[in-house]
Formats: sequence, C-alpha cells, structure tokens
Amino acid sequence: MPASESFLDTTVDPPVRGFLHRPEAPSGEALILTHGAGSNCRTPLLVALAETFCASGLTVLRCDLAFRQSRPTGPPPRGSAERDQAGLRAAVAAMRRQTEGRIFLGGHSYGGRQASILAASDPALVAALLLLSFPLHPPQRPEELRSKHFPDLRTPALFVHGARDGFGSYDEMKQALRLVTARTQLLSVSGAGHELFSVRNRRELPPQIVSAFLSFVDSPGSF
Repeated sequence: MPASESFLDTTVDPPVRGFLHRPEAPSGEALILTHGAGSNCRTPLLVALAETFCASGLTVLRCDLAFRQSRPTGPPPRGSAERDQAGLRAAVAAMRRQTEGRIFLGGHSYGGRQASILAASDPALVAALLLLSFPLHPPQRPEELRSKHFPDLRTPALFVHGARDGFGSYDEMKQALRLVTARTQLLSVSGAGHELFSVRNRRELPPQIVSAFLSFVDSPGSF
C-alpha cells in the first residue's frame, strides 16, 4: 500500500496541513478527511480510511483543522468554526490542483459537522460528503440539536453512525435527515460508539465504509 507524504500549503490562510495519499492507479477523484474536536488527522480511523480509499484509486488528503494547527491539544475554542470552515475550503482548492475529477469532503464528528455547514453554504463546492459520527446533539441533551443547517444542505451525504453513539441515536439521526433536501444514506455500525473505530471492527469497518460511500456516489442518477 502506498505510503502517505506530508502536505503543507502555506500560500493560503489558514494553511492546509496534513498527509497526502497518492494511489498507484488514480481514478482522478479525491477525498478530504478531517478529524473531531479532540483529535487530529493522525487518528487511527482517518489513517485507516485514507489508506483504504487510496487503495481504491482515490487521492486522499487527511488534514488538521485550523484550530488544531493553533493548539496541539484540547477542543476548538469558541468562535473557531468559521476559520475551520475556511481551512476546509482551502483544502478543497488544494485538491483541485491535484486532480481533475470529483472531490469529496468528509470528517469525523466536529470535522464532519463543519464540512456539512460549509457545503450547506456552498452546494457546488464538493460532489458529496462523508460524515462520520455526526454530533447531532451533546450527550444527554437531545434538545440542543445541531441540525439547523440541514434544510440548506443540497450536497449528497453518506452518514456513518455508531449504534451506541451518545451524540444521537439511529432513530434521532433518521428523523433529522428528513430535513435534508439532498440525497442521503445512513449507515449504522453495530456495537460502535461515537469513536466508530475499535479493536473489534478495525479490519472490516474501513472497507465497509469505503464500499458504501463509493456505491453511494456512483449510484445511477447521483449527479
């Protein structure tokens, strides 16, 4: 499997920093993956997904959000969302210089939430979204929904959700996705919590997600 290489673009603000996975047989398409509020782009889930997507032919960039570039640990500070979204927009622009095909954007938890908000504001930015453990609401606070932008989301999106995710149950996610006008699919991961990745599923989960996403974006009439 091809090794990843460090990636840094300082010509934009915020910079794009992460790791680029180049496939041996490129399909011409690319995927950007980013992390949750408590991690970075080196998290095992993102590494495993990047390697598996790369093996299928996609050029993959896993990158650190702007807040993580500013602070090595800890959650994003209040007011950082707009700059984190700007960083994702810059990452999309960087990948357009790497490939001529469709570009997909994805992320785990907070990263996926920012990707979806960005796509809701700019439907033509990417071809589809891969949203891992979307944090529908804080644990044990179901009234604090984070789906306000869902009616404006017109980019097709595959949601991957752990069956034991405290940030939203499967039924809650299914209900929330009725607000989205774009085509969506909800993939439930049995036995998984918000982190999705575990010792038990580390072998089967990445291929399962990759297969589901590629089928989702290539289904007849998708685009």
